[in-house]
Amino acid sequence: MVDAAHPAPLREPLQGTTPPPVVKPAFSWAWLGVTPFFLFALLFLILPTLYLVVGAFMDTQGNFTLDNIVNLFQPTILRAYWISIQVSAASAILGALFGFFLAYAVTLGGLPSWMRSFVMTFSGVASNFAGIPLAFAFLATLGRTGLVTALLIYFFDFNIYGSGFNLLSFWGLTLTYLYFQIPLMVLILAPALDGLKKEWREASEILGASSWQYWRYVALPVLWPAILGTTLLLFANAFGAVATAYALTGSSLNIVTILLFAQIRGDVLHDQHLGYALALGMILITGITNGTYIWLRARSERWLR
Repeated sequence: MVDAAHPAPLREPLQGTTPPPVVKPAFSWAWLGVTPFFLFALLFLILPTLYLVVGAFMDTQGNFTLDNIVNLFQPTILRAYWISIQVSAASAILGALFGFFLAYAVTLGGLPSWMRSFVMTFSGVASNFAGIPLAFAFLATLGRTGLVTALLIYFFDFNIYGSGFNLLSFWGLTLTYLYFQIPLMVLILAPALDGLKKEWREASEILGASSWQYWRYVALPVLWPAILGTTLLLFANAFGAVATAYALTGSSLNIVTILLFAQIRGDVLHDQHLGYALALGMILITGITNGTYIWLRARSERWLR
């Protein structure tokens, strides 16, 4: 207790005190590590995209025009866009379906750990295997004189081309795209499946929910943004593929990437600025799908943290 006769002296506030000096952070040399990334993005993504956008609104004399945009509505070009959208949608949906079950099998299916390592390693390689090598591999396997075609004829007297199959067709190109679409789905969806908390499954079982009810009311609603977003990413991935389609089908399948190549580099359909307009249309479509994928991925990550 404080003695009433001798009260404690009051402390006067400090006068003239100055705040501690603000130390400015020194320059971080870590920026040098990301400099090559920004440099490559500028040289091979941003500047070429701007060049295409500007070229889409110019004629051969360098004057501003909207004729290239108007010419995009020609029946041939609209049909090329529609076929490309169909091929991309078919390969994306099938790739997402088969990729989901494959990712589930190696993450939550109880398979040996070495199986997951093998599948993930193969998926990392196969998702980047495209272009002319992939087209040659399918021609050597499922072409008219391919290995699998010859084996089916030799052992089972069954000719897949006699039954209506054609590798140089819509479904043939879709099947080829699935080679890199399914592994890409596995690589992206496996972390999302790993993010499902065991507590959610245990809580649903305690409350008497069946396995179907758990997936219907808990797991799939959480995974749905990731599944839908990855499907859109697969769509954009297939929509922009050109080397595989060109090496496999040539000009037998009128898709927009082959038409774009013919307008810019071809000898007959050479209209460079119309090709730029075609590229601009592709940029808009892939930009919308990638933007939606990023938004859906952000929504799914809120639940899987």
